[in-house]
Amino acid sequence: MANSTILLDYWPSMFCMRARVALREKGVVFEAREEDLTNKSPLLLQSNPIHKKVPVLIHNGKPICESLNVVQYVDEAWSDKNPFFPSDPYGKAQARFWADFVDKKFSDAQFKIWGKKGEEQAAGVKEFIEAVKILEAELGDKPYFGGDSFGYVDIALITFYSWFGAYEKFGNFSIEAESPKLIAWAKRCMEKESVSKSLPDQEKIVAYAAEFRKNNL
Repeated sequence: MANSTILLDYWPSMFCMRARVALREKGVVFEAREEDLTNKSPLLLQSNPIHKKVPVLIHNGKPICESLNVVQYVDEAWSDKNPFFPSDPYGKAQARFWADFVDKKFSDAQFKIWGKKGEEQAAGVKEFIEAVKILEAELGDKPYFGGDSFGYVDIALITFYSWFGAYEKFGNFSIEAESPKLIAWAKRCMEKESVSKSLPDQEKIVAYAAEFRKNNL
């Protein structure tokens, strides 16, 4: 395993997608190993004994866990091209704040939309739209959250885009109607090969979510 880059992956996970985007954005050649989350591999359990979750990046035999942590690691380990963060400490702090906002507000709300029903689902739609509007205000008229260049916050958020079709189908609302600027930003990100190669087709995600709802609701 020495001198290699392995990603313990799960194709529909927006958190795993972050690692894929980050690695491709840096031009890193890596081996993606798909995990069966109902029967986790010994390598996953050994590499992430605390959370037992994907993604795990294994670089030169050393595991790095948690998606935002993986993205930061990739930025620092391959620092010679496409920096993910602004160079000033304030810009870095702001980027970390907004990525944390995505994880705290967005992640919770979006699961209620596609993974719940009734009042919980309705609350999820409301929370999601509120979070989207806050993020859209932060984006403003900039091409990317990092300004002119695609960076840390963009990577943290864009991977949810593959799920937007599922949110709209099961939550019965239009994200573009609520937030046209955010959709324009997402389409801009999708023009990048690092993103388009790393995100599955929205229809595949809709089918995955439908199967989950059939089996769990």
